[in-house]
Amino acid sequence: MDMLDSAEVLKPIDTEISASAENAQNTVKEENTTKESLLERLSALLNTEQDISAEEVAAIKQQFYILHNEDVKKAKAAFVESGNAPEDFIADEDEVEIKFKATLAEVKDKKAEQRARIEAEQVRNLEHKKAIIEEIARLSEDTDNVNRHYPRVKELQTEFKETGEVPPQHTTVIWKNYQDTVERFYDELKVNKELRDYDFKKNLGEKQLLVDEAKKLIEEPDVITAFRRLQELHDKWREIGPVAKEVREEIWATFKDASAEVNKRYQAYFEERKKKERENEDAKTAICEEIAALDFNAPNSFAEWDEMTKKILDAQERWKTIGFASKKANNALFARFRELCDEFFKLKAEYFKRSKEDMSENLAKKIALCEEAEKLQDSTDWRKTTDTLIRLQEQWKSIGAVPRKNSEEVWQRFRAACNTFFANKKKSTSDVRKTEQANLKIKKDIIEQLNKLNVPECETPRDEAIRELQQLRATWQATGHVPMKNKEKLTEEYRTVVGELFDKLDVRETRARMNAFEATVEEIGDDKSRLLKERDRLARAYDQRKNELQTYENNLGFFSSSSKSGDSMLRDLERKIQRLRDELTEISGKMKVISAKLK
Repeated sequence: MDMLDSAEVLKPIDTEISASAENAQNTVKEENTTKESLLERLSALLNTEQDISAEEVAAIKQQFYILHNEDVKKAKAAFVESGNAPEDFIADEDEVEIKFKATLAEVKDKKAEQRARIEAEQVRNLEHKKAIIEEIARLSEDTDNVNRHYPRVKELQTEFKETGEVPPQHTTVIWKNYQDTVERFYDELKVNKELRDYDFKKNLGEKQLLVDEAKKLIEEPDVITAFRRLQELHDKWREIGPVAKEVREEIWATFKDASAEVNKRYQAYFEERKKKERENEDAKTAICEEIAALDFNAPNSFAEWDEMTKKILDAQERWKTIGFASKKANNALFARFRELCDEFFKLKAEYFKRSKEDMSENLAKKIALCEEAEKLQDSTDWRKTTDTLIRLQEQWKSIGAVPRKNSEEVWQRFRAACNTFFANKKKSTSDVRKTEQANLKIKKDIIEQLNKLNVPECETPRDEAIRELQQLRATWQATGHVPMKNKEKLTEEYRTVVGELFDKLDVRETRARMNAFEATVEEIGDDKSRLLKERDRLARAYDQRKNELQTYENNLGFFSSSSKSGDSMLRDLERKIQRLRDELTEISGKMKVISAKLK
């Protein structure tokens, strides 16, 4: 009698994920789920009479809390965006979550009851199958009556097949014991050859059908479906009785080879999936590194924060297009990615909060500048007010941004005040320019008359020419300002011709210098700053010459005029002393002119 060799029992392939877990994960993942729909699915498990799948419950729970945690994070982000501190956030009570937890507890209780019932039933089945095996073994030992025991053995075989599952850890052993015992019975059986051949033939036909189905599974496009179906075929193979010894090895080898092909495709599928998971892990790691390389403290303006936000959002979009990595790596990477994104948006929210406070302060500063400019808009102190308003404009530029809703209004207010002043100044300056043009014509006429006195063929008597020179100089000094662009050239022409006339008319040099100085002072006008600066310069020159005079006077006592050379040096020293005294007198006179101008 030919039966399966117990050493050749087909063993399940060791894979990373069970078929039921894979099915549950795909089912949850492919649906357009909501927390409510997941609650409904969990509730439906309470009403089913079938065994509850632990993998399906775990998948539903995982998906529910992914959605729930996303809702909490969004609520917290909105809470922080509103200007609140993250540590003050308390999530609102979620009625759906409360119902989900309660339903989950009921499901777990029901699952526990099912498991306890199933385990008890499996233990009873195990004991019953052991009893069947023991009875078949006893019948096998009664070799004299083995033919008579054949019907009972057939009943026991049917009873064994109809008995339910045993604890998984005993499945292989009990099946092997059963097969060995049955095979021993058939080997000992002295049954009628026709009956025995008929039984072998029937079993062979059933096993051949399983072989044919196993071969078809090699071409099945869905490798998961093929693998599951193959497990079912192996369960049926175990239930079918033995075949003739001469074909036993052959048909088992054929079935095993077909099974190996299906298993090979299944193994290749998981290897490919692991490869893809590694690629996804590398891609997700690269995105995490990309975000980690960004300096979240670098943005210093709304535009820079918006630019970096685009990079973060782009990374999030790319993340969504990448499939799963391995379960362990995928969860760790997602936690890292979420932490980086949360950190960025937290810092962004803090910056925007600070910016709002800064913009409020900037608005207060700009309003203060508006008020100061409005106080000056009607001023007629053109130079001082112009300098002040320019300073205010520079301050305005140095102040940062203000709230957008106030920006245009406060700028127009400040601009209006400045424009009012400068419009008034322009109108006033227009009248001043007319006067300056008139003064320019007068001074050009003076230079023209001075040039007439300076020509060699001038026949004006010397005294009359000197009087005319003094009158023209007085008129020059009495005439006001000319346009700035003409002032330097005109003054140079005037000084040149006056100097030449002083030489020509033999006017005393000291007096000429004094007159020229007085002309310079008149040109300075009422600019006290320049007058004080000039007086300080003269004071320093006065002190310098006074010190030189004191030194020369001290050295005068050391010279002797007893020799020719000594007499010459003494006269030279006396000339220097006199020159210094004359210069001190001239400088003192100039300082008096400035002092009189400052009164």
